[in-house]
Amino acid sequence: MKVCVVGYGAMGKILCEELKEELSEVVSIECETKNLFESKKEFDIIIDFSNPANLDMIYDYAKMHKKPVVFATTGYSEEQLKKIEDLARYTPVLRSANFSMGIILLNRLVKEITPILMNDFDIEIIEAHHHHKVDAPSGTAKMLLNSILEQTDFQPIYGREGNCQRKPKDIGIHSIRGGTIVGEHEILYCGEDEGIVLRHFAHSKKIFAVGAIKAARWLCFKPIGYYSMEDVLFGDKK
Repeated sequence: MKVCVVGYGAMGKILCEELKEELSEVVSIECETKNLFESKKEFDIIIDFSNPANLDMIYDYAKMHKKPVVFATTGYSEEQLKKIEDLARYTPVLRSANFSMGIILLNRLVKEITPILMNDFDIEIIEAHHHHKVDAPSGTAKMLLNSILEQTDFQPIYGREGNCQRKPKDIGIHSIRGGTIVGEHEILYCGEDEGIVLRHFAHSKKIFAVGAIKAARWLCFKPIGYYSMEDVLFGDKK
């Protein structure tokens, strides 16, 4: 598998190192190409760990050359998300708000237990990241929230201040930014005299690179379509 990496920030560098270590044959790792159309090297798949501003370039190139794309960037607008879905009409596309296998398993647990607890437990989401992160809530927190909203008629409340007594169908989403926190996510199910906390914490960014490589290997053999990490781990889509 020959990989083109778009983005050479912190995650792009880690991804390139992991590709060099994990792949037996690496012909091309385009870590520093600013424009895909300027690349002179052949590759099989694109992994994007860059910025939403690069979406138009990736869309145009992948559509023209029918290259599969793993989108690992967060912070997309609703319009951009629709454009990613549109690209899946021309080439295999996989997008995830988080490529940690632990997070994908956590999201599956949320989908399983929310219908059981929703009538008797209040639900809150807390996420924490380093002080350089530009978007809030995190893409992962939004993914967890959507998994809950798909099965309930709850209303999201982003932070609280002043007179804000909790309503029965509120679901709070709270963001913490500080230091070098890689990523922490908690879903709290709070009932009468008991509670359940689902929690995931990342010790390094390496887990996201490992997950993206796993996704790329899987996507290379898939037909045109739109996929997620749940498809990779659970075989939800053949």
